[in-house]
Amino acid sequence: MSALAAPTIIDRAEPHAALPRRLRSILSLADFELAARRHLPQPLFAFVSGGAEDNASFDGNYAAFREFDLVPRVLVDVAKRTQATALFGRSYASPFGIAPVGISALSAYRADLAFARAAAQANIPMVLSGASLIRMEDVVAENANAWFQAYLPEDTPRIVALIERVARAGFEVLVITADTAVAANRENNVRAGFSAPLRPSLRLAWEGVAHPRWLAGTFLRTLLAHGMPHFENSLATRGAPIISPSVTREFSNRSRHNWEHFALIRRMWKGKLLVKGVLAKEDARKACDSGADGIIVSNHGGRQLDAAVAPLRVLPGIVAACPGIPVMVDSGIRRGTDVIKALALGAKFVFLGRPFIFAAAVAGEPGLRHAIDILATEIDRDLALLGVTSIAELGAPHLYRTDAARHLT
Repeated sequence: MSALAAPTIIDRAEPHAALPRRLRSILSLADFELAARRHLPQPLFAFVSGGAEDNASFDGNYAAFREFDLVPRVLVDVAKRTQATALFGRSYASPFGIAPVGISALSAYRADLAFARAAAQANIPMVLSGASLIRMEDVVAENANAWFQAYLPEDTPRIVALIERVARAGFEVLVITADTAVAANRENNVRAGFSAPLRPSLRLAWEGVAHPRWLAGTFLRTLLAHGMPHFENSLATRGAPIISPSVTREFSNRSRHNWEHFALIRRMWKGKLLVKGVLAKEDARKACDSGADGIIVSNHGGRQLDAAVAPLRVLPGIVAACPGIPVMVDSGIRRGTDVIKALALGAKFVFLGRPFIFAAAVAGEPGLRHAIDILATEIDRDLALLGVTSIAELGAPHLYRTDAARHLT
């Protein structure tokens, strides 16, 4: 990873007419979700869009952002404002990145490679999911500054083998997801007919036929050019195919994992090491004491423990508990004002997953570039209207808690 460099400036001057026709009506990240609902087979859309059980955490993530209003300052010279943000020795053009999204190449053609290229062009970080369908070596070849997110295998030898492979591939930032001790209860997936691997069925075949753009542009195109996708990065070796009538994907038993496993990885890993899925101050402090270089406060987008607290609500306490390392956050961010609120509460950086996979599904790499531009443009406008010239200026004085936020800890 290169040393601190001047931020890339995103060109927002491209006329609206220069966008591909299918993107001209996309004005917000939410518009991508509406378009993806029409484009993707229902089982796939349900997998990406849904949460666990009753969607309590999923809904709570959005509600948490509505518990704060912004307090602008006026008559401030904001002509030279910037959203460039330094993190781990690099200067990124914006304070947001692409979160790890599992199985993304089933929703969009070679999605992880599109993520890598779009992130490199925009000078923002992207995190490759351990549940991805494209080899990590191919992704880092497209973007040498990509991060890798790992779901730890069950036993120590396979943990060691996976971490060694990630290091050989050339990644310098490793994210350990810690909130998946057991598989979540995602009832919406079952109702929609989604499983991993997918089981061939008449329903699944009909969904493909009923969505011809996805069938031809993603699934058949992938089969013809690259063969059946497999889980490529869960272990040091290749995993199960994504569609099979009989093969079962290996979900490692992570119920025995503890801080000793993290200590093992810390001894092995020479680059930056992050913990993702932290919601308790005590766990954040333990991560700091165990050598973590950063924390991502997250409830997995509402996809693991339902009723888990929204990350935004516990963010200030975790920032206070770990003053020496960057604290990042994901889950529920859809607008530039959401980014502003998280940063004002102490987050160093934010990550988004669903909006970017929806953008890739709808329009591939051009869709991703448009989504990144939408969010960056919103942040730029919000900074100006807030009377702020840089991300570093954001803080508690820019926030007003509504009555609904009295329980914030």
